[in-house]
Amino acid sequence: MKAKDKERLGTLRMLLTAIKNEQIETGAELDEKGFLAVVRRLVKQRKDSASQYREAGRDELADKEEREIETLQDYLPAQVDEAVLRAAIAELIQAEGLEGPKGIGPVMKAMMQKFGATADGGTINKVARELLG
Repeated sequence: MKAKDKERLGTLRMLLTAIKNEQIETGAELDEKGFLAVVRRLVKQRKDSASQYREAGRDELADKEEREIETLQDYLPAQVDEAVLRAAIAELIQAEGLEGPKGIGPVMKAMMQKFGATADGGTINKVARELLG
């Protein structure tokens, strides 16, 4: 507030509102895992909105959404590099003998357990589809 950064302030207020709404829905205080889930959900919503705005030719609105994503990502743990994910997925596929679309489920489950909040499910899914396809 003191920095007069209205956009960042608006994003943080939106985050606080989402957290309070989640607490009301669950009827309990959010732990770290719940907090991270809320932030990830907001980031995903912003990514979807930004892509839709870009498709519609509304670049100024897409840029605003992307700036909000940057603000929200400050509250997420550092993400695992895609090269590290690719290596771990390839190792799992080889070790388990997975192939085809049926192998995506076991890969997703194992990678989400291994990397948790530090890996994006969409990225894991994309890499798994490439390596299994």
